[in-house]
Amino acid sequence: MKFLCPSDALAPNSSLGFEVDGIKLLAVRRDGIVYFYINRCPHRGIPLEWQPDSFLDTSASLIQCATHGALFLIETGECIAGPCAGQSLKALPGREDEQGLWVQL
Repeated sequence: MKFLCPSDALAPNSSLGFEVDGIKLLAVRRDGIVYFYINRCPHRGIPLEWQPDSFLDTSASLIQCATHGALFLIETGECIAGPCAGQSLKALPGREDEQGLWVQL
């Protein structure tokens, strides 16, 4: 497991981007649960964010690809709208403990 950050660095209903061992990934906190995904849109294989750490739509209820506007469910990574509908982000196993956020690559 790779350490990402202290828990308080990821606020409720927000996202953060990371690069670990050359792999771009993102973490999203929703309803107290943290979800981890590879930062790569299944449509074009490009990073999702348009600014650092900006992975969510304006309502903070969906992950959004900045390039073509594809929308993904935070809980599953499934694309529900846009050019890659039916495809999914690649989820990564991770955990949160008293030290912070950890991910398995």
